[in-house]
Amino acid sequence: MKRDAQHIGVLRRMPLFLVIWGVVSLSMWVPAAYALALDNHDASRSFFYSGILGMTCVAMIGLAQANRTPRYGLLGQLLTMAATFAVLPVFLAVPFHDALETTSFLNAYFDMVSAVTTTGADLFDDPGRLSEPLHLWRAQVGWMGGLFMWVAASAILAPLSLGGFEITARGEPGRAAAAPMLSEKADPRKRLLQVIMTLAPIYTGLTVAVWVLLVMGGESSLVGLCHAMSVMATSGISPVGGIANAEAGFAGEAVLFLFMFFALSRLTFSSDTATSGQTRLDKDPEFRIGVLLVVGIPVLLFLRHWLAALDVNAGEDPAQALRAFWGAMFTVMSFLSTTGFESADWGQSQQWSGLGTPGMILLGLAVIGGGVATTAGGVKLLRVYALYLNGLREMERLVHPSSVSSETGGSRRIQRNGAFIAWVFFMLFAVSLAVISVALAALGSDFEEALVLTIATLSTTGPLIDVAAETPIHLASLPAASKAVLCFAMMLGRLETLALIALMTPNLWRR
Repeated sequence: MKRDAQHIGVLRRMPLFLVIWGVVSLSMWVPAAYALALDNHDASRSFFYSGILGMTCVAMIGLAQANRTPRYGLLGQLLTMAATFAVLPVFLAVPFHDALETTSFLNAYFDMVSAVTTTGADLFDDPGRLSEPLHLWRAQVGWMGGLFMWVAASAILAPLSLGGFEITARGEPGRAAAAPMLSEKADPRKRLLQVIMTLAPIYTGLTVAVWVLLVMGGESSLVGLCHAMSVMATSGISPVGGIANAEAGFAGEAVLFLFMFFALSRLTFSSDTATSGQTRLDKDPEFRIGVLLVVGIPVLLFLRHWLAALDVNAGEDPAQALRAFWGAMFTVMSFLSTTGFESADWGQSQQWSGLGTPGMILLGLAVIGGGVATTAGGVKLLRVYALYLNGLREMERLVHPSSVSSETGGSRRIQRNGAFIAWVFFMLFAVSLAVISVALAALGSDFEEALVLTIATLSTTGPLIDVAAETPIHLASLPAASKAVLCFAMMLGRLETLALIALMTPNLWRR
């Protein structure tokens, strides 16, 4: 017990970024062992030696800073989040670049940024170009990025009223909440360790459950594990180019569909950030709006077969109709959760509804995104709900100008200025979209390509790049400057603009 306490004390004194660096260094030995089992000694050496290099650097820097006390508290941990998405991929790309040998380091860095931010933008069109250990590494990095967001949401973003919590918290965005457990005077590292010990077993257990169910459904072990990690992290990374090429078929899609619900609301797996009396899932506005979209949009697409697409050359076979409805429901859920898996029956859904180019629907779903404090990206369902309540209130005032009502529309979860803050974030998101689109256009992309690339990266829904445009966009053919802009967009989409603005507060740099 005394030795465990000493180890925990060492972790509390060590800078958070070093702890993350050490964990990813150790994780490199997983693909190294897998490559060794496949007799792929070159890839095994790349990952094994990179892990040793990372652990050596962590040990040396940790010893040099052993007696140094961190000064920045919660804002310092927010700065660590930014470094995790911007700096850590440089190290993550080292074994990937060395094992692949046929790509530039910039491409390897881009791919690791895409994975750790759970974007899942596929730079390599042909899955056969990558060996099995490299596929495992990409999915593993995405999975660790998802776990990091689960932990950071409760331990870092919630105390600072960021990441969607500014809609419900009483504190101002970027400042610690007034509650004793969430204040800057409380030990943020102690809270971080408590959150890790609580959520990491849940996250791992759910991933293993998906993996086992996929294997039972007929999927191969590697593909099942990669898809399980990708669904829990909403990264959409697949070693076979998507769900349509998987072996589990409908059973595999059904399993993945069920576990995508964890991206709609944090209450599906934890109540650590819920306010008092708001822990019922059926009363959660995020979950209810998400279910409404997942069911409502496929119903509209299904009915369009008779309402607006009478010239569609499709029979009235009930089995065909069910396949079309399932393909639409799975794909809507996938892009709403910003996972980006496309159902094998999605083509049947397009034919049934008569939509030749449904890219705008998928782009809109990705922009809406999933729940607050989940691995999903986008604007988030809670902000959409706050804007919806504000819209209802404004329409009520048009009919009854002298009416008196709560500014939150009667919702106890939304704070008084929640709608205003949600609107501010939406405007920041729109401005970011415009700026990045203009930058990509200036670097040679046309309007459609720039718009799809920007939404895909800001919403962390990389598969949009392949399915939203009229023709798939080849990321490898983009210039280096465009790839750098997209890397920044992925980091901004994962960290969010409000958090980036909070990093510029003078309180962080005056201490």
